[in-house]
Amino acid sequence: MSLRHLVLLRFKPEASASDIAGIEFAFTALKHQIDVIRDVEWGTDVSPEGLSQGFTHAFLLTFDNAADRDRYLPHPAHQKFITLLQPLLEQVLVIDYQAASSSLH
Repeated sequence: MSLRHLVLLRFKPEASASDIAGIEFAFTALKHQIDVIRDVEWGTDVSPEGLSQGFTHAFLLTFDNAADRDRYLPHPAHQKFITLLQPLLEQVLVIDYQAASSSLH
């Protein structure tokens, strides 16, 4: 069963559009730098519900298993990305879950 790593980002008000574009590029580039990442999907909030609590960006990384996620977390490329992100980051929310499908027919 795949493991999903969901990362929600809220940037500081002073983060420029260019700064944020750099983070988007750097986060998605991790897939090409860390071989245990099976897939990266991302987007910005477009919900009409108004429940995002200021989180604007969602990144969903897929791993084959928890062991691969555990290899990703301390990986030098991931740590370098965190160093790039931290000065621009107001808040982050991370949830990891085992992917499950609906069994309803």
